[in-house]
Amino acid sequence: MAETPASILLIDDHPLLRQGIKQLIGMEDDMAVIGEASNAADGIKLALETEPDLILMDLNMPEMDGIEALKKLREHNVSSRIIMFTVSDQEDDVVAALRAGADGYLLKDMEPEDMIAQLHQAAVGKLVISDRLTTLLAQALRSNKPQQAARPDFDSLTPREKDILKLIAEGLSNKMIGRKLDISDGTVKVHVKHLLKKLNLRSRVEVAVWAVEEGLHRS
Repeated sequence: MAETPASILLIDDHPLLRQGIKQLIGMEDDMAVIGEASNAADGIKLALETEPDLILMDLNMPEMDGIEALKKLREHNVSSRIIMFTVSDQEDDVVAALRAGADGYLLKDMEPEDMIAQLHQAAVGKLVISDRLTTLLAQALRSNKPQQAARPDFDSLTPREKDILKLIAEGLSNKMIGRKLDISDGTVKVHVKHLLKKLNLRSRVEVAVWAVEEGLHRS
């Protein structure tokens, strides 16, 4: 268990929901809510001030939605893991969030214990997606890819890139991959960039989905 609890920032325009999540997380020894905001602008300001481990953010908020806020946070190089927490299971929303740099996408109708389990996974650097969205995501990524695009070729990768691909498929962040392989975050980023180009894929989420479908994460 971590020596200090994982710090969590809540950004959601529903006070009752924020209160419920705070109470839920309050029962966990290894997680703590360190701040909350009722809109995206305040949330971004708080995120920059507190640099939490995790940001749990609503997708649909007035004035600035979660996707726009997510892009702004990434522009500010916020290193927090950002999880979208929403009622929307629309394919477009899921894909847009993950392409904009989200580290997870959880639905608000999930069971409380399932949400806590997913937050535990996110806190240790794993990509988290509600179970019923994974099939939808795989189908969306397949249908969005042009038919004439070259099929990803695993054998075109170097041994190091293959190692990194398998760890991406397990949902590990660049930082966690770097620790596991004893290389810097920057080196991991370079390898990820190269393997995306070689495989003709646009994001690490596409890499993870493709690798799981191909069974490469177990090889």
